[in-house]
Amino acid sequence: MTKTNAIITASYAPDFERCKILCESMDRYATGYECHYILVDMPDVPLFKQLEGPNRKIVTEKQLLPWWIYRVPKLLSPKGRRLWVSPLTVPLHGWHIQQIKRIAIAFFLKDDGLLYCDSDTVFVKPFNVRDIWHGDDLRLWREVKGALTAASDHLHWKAHAGRALSIPEPEQPDHNYVCQFVTWKRQSVIDMCERMESRHGRPWASVIGASRKFSECMIYGAYVDSILKGEGHHETEVSLCPMCWFDPAPSDEDLTKFMHDLTEEQVAIGVQSFIPMDPEKFRELTSAFKPT
Repeated sequence: MTKTNAIITASYAPDFERCKILCESMDRYATGYECHYILVDMPDVPLFKQLEGPNRKIVTEKQLLPWWIYRVPKLLSPKGRRLWVSPLTVPLHGWHIQQIKRIAIAFFLKDDGLLYCDSDTVFVKPFNVRDIWHGDDLRLWREVKGALTAASDHLHWKAHAGRALSIPEPEQPDHNYVCQFVTWKRQSVIDMCERMESRHGRPWASVIGASRKFSECMIYGAYVDSILKGEGHHETEVSLCPMCWFDPAPSDEDLTKFMHDLTEEQVAIGVQSFIPMDPEKFRELTSAFKPT
């Protein structure tokens, strides 16, 4: 039976222009998926609605989050930052909520495969999303032992994933699963959440939100490797979308070289949204690239 696939992007108003560029590139290059879902907060819906179309839908926090997680009004939020509170979690910021929504969307859809593309990425080559499957096995990116050498909070995320999934510490994988163009099996996400609820006796979102140091990618990767023992997945260390993570912003020449250096399997690039780069320049350079 042919697998169906969805593309998912979690975004917010400050990243709108970059998200628009992603959508343009997706319409130009991506095939093999049923719909692109953009996950946004209620205040951003009017802005993002202009991106909707036959194969692109806006999904709000109201549709995804449990009723007991609610956004603090802007006037009451420290420094105007978006803040969510609940009786079952610590206070959570926008990035945390985006991660919870990326998991929750699995319960909203019916597609077999989920491809997650962040707003600060862009397709620069043709890509058939069906290629994330090898038969019944879905692509899973992982960097072997990468959590031990990563510059970010990967060891905290690893420990959190172990607690959330009730994996004994000696059995917790040391791999890094955090990358762009993440691919998950929808049913595996649902099974992962059911495990958290059965082991902790409370909703999965409350298990994850017990700490602010978590990564949804690390939780899913740990579930696949430690619980499923890799079943239903084929693992790779080749990222579909290499990323420029840190300042300074790449020059025109740097970005062009970045695209020309892509391997055959790599189909997109990303420049972290916090890096100061003019969206129009990003659109101009990436749309002008001619894949060989």
